[in-house]
Amino acid sequence: MSTPRIEPELLLDNQLCFKLYAASRAVIRGYRPLLESLGLTYPQYLVMLVLWEWHARPPELPSVKALGERLQLDSGTLTPLLKRLEHLGLVRRQRAAHDEREVHLALTEAGAALREEVIPLRNELICRSGLDLNEMGELRARLAELLGQITGLPG
Repeated sequence: MSTPRIEPELLLDNQLCFKLYAASRAVIRGYRPLLESLGLTYPQYLVMLVLWEWHARPPELPSVKALGERLQLDSGTLTPLLKRLEHLGLVRRQRAAHDEREVHLALTEAGAALREEVIPLRNELICRSGLDLNEMGELRARLAELLGQITGLPG
């Protein structure tokens, strides 16, 4: 019986999807201890990033639906995250007067203030990555391009 041939395109280390998956997990693992000091999980941190953006430049409809579109998450995933952030006193959810199915979001004062605590933590992670800001920007741009090509959405 002959030894099976190994096609290079089927080797794990040659899979872009695996490299993206492993890198994503490593980045999230790096964030974990820093975010724990703030009482946030990584998905909650992503929500807060969008809400901080919206606080500075409010969208027309700061809704759960708009947040889901921005984060590419469904409401079933977002609702528990938002409930927890509301319980922590960082976010306010309010049903729209014109349509109670629509839930609007806003930062509380504590939620807005938390942003200032995140900046030094993010800078620490950038230093740990070993990438300079130009390399990080190039990588982010390439990943945004890839994401756009795969999803059809702008990165």
